[in-house]
Amino acid sequence: MRAVSIRTLGSPDGMEVVDVRTPIPGEGEVVIRTAAIGVGGVDAVIRRGTLGALGPALPRDGLVPGSEVAGTITAVGAGVEASWLDRRVWAFTGLSGGYAEHALARIENVTPLPAGLTPVDAVALGSAAPVAHFALRQARFAEGESVLIRGAAGSIGIAAVEIAARAGARAVAVTTSSAERGERLRAYGATHVLDRDGNSTRGPEPAGFDVIVDIVAGPAVPSFLTRLAPNGRLVLVGLVAGPPPADFGTALLSRFQRSLSVATFSLDTVPRADLARLRADQFEAAARGELSAVVHAVLPLEAAADAHRRMDAGEVFGRIVLTP
Repeated sequence: MRAVSIRTLGSPDGMEVVDVRTPIPGEGEVVIRTAAIGVGGVDAVIRRGTLGALGPALPRDGLVPGSEVAGTITAVGAGVEASWLDRRVWAFTGLSGGYAEHALARIENVTPLPAGLTPVDAVALGSAAPVAHFALRQARFAEGESVLIRGAAGSIGIAAVEIAARAGARAVAVTTSSAERGERLRAYGATHVLDRDGNSTRGPEPAGFDVIVDIVAGPAVPSFLTRLAPNGRLVLVGLVAGPPPADFGTALLSRFQRSLSVATFSLDTVPRADLARLRADQFEAAARGELSAVVHAVLPLEAAADAHRRMDAGEVFGRIVLTP
């Protein structure tokens, strides 16, 4: 089968289409013929080699990236009921293996697709929307609070904007790279648009935020800690710009009397059953039109490197999806 392999870490030029063996399911596993493949920020971080020990090592013969796919189950391993065969599903494949015509997944990481949801929309939401939901829960977000979504133009950010707005946030501010993107985010519930540095692009903004969901991280984290209201909570859910500076705790301690807190969040800490129930509910909501799947572009598998170039250039609003 065809797959996209990272041959060398760094730029997208290190990715190429290769022929590899079609996977065979082991115990508790299924093989999915992919109809849609999500291209996410974590894929770019792995490709650059900046995820460090958190990411998969690069084998000598390259690494197939990709963590989520949607398609049809074509083979099941021991311990998996045969009734899964031919079912349309979304699946988490781990931190690798998704950019391929067939992908391997454990059955506990598979969610059936409702009739009204396309595979393309499924991979736009399958990882992003649960991250947004549970990140807000990790931040102890409550109705009537103000929220800032940092890096809101990606699939996680858009979902967080929509979920916070529908849950009764008093204000939902976003950081993004352009006024045009800001206006698009208003359609999903954003009330205030800030530039990448956190400065308002139009009119006043909340004096302080109760919750910041930070998908970007990087060297600017300390400056965003200053934007928290007393008892404010910042949750890091991504490292698109790299880890925060080693001394970012200094900014936190300098505001000791404001009782601020910083946390990280990963879906790895959510019980599988809870995650499966939420994802199924979100898929049903999307099929009813109550949750938005925002797709920037649908590209062929051979264009994976181009998809990464677009991400690196900051051009993507929502998610790019690959199709075999």
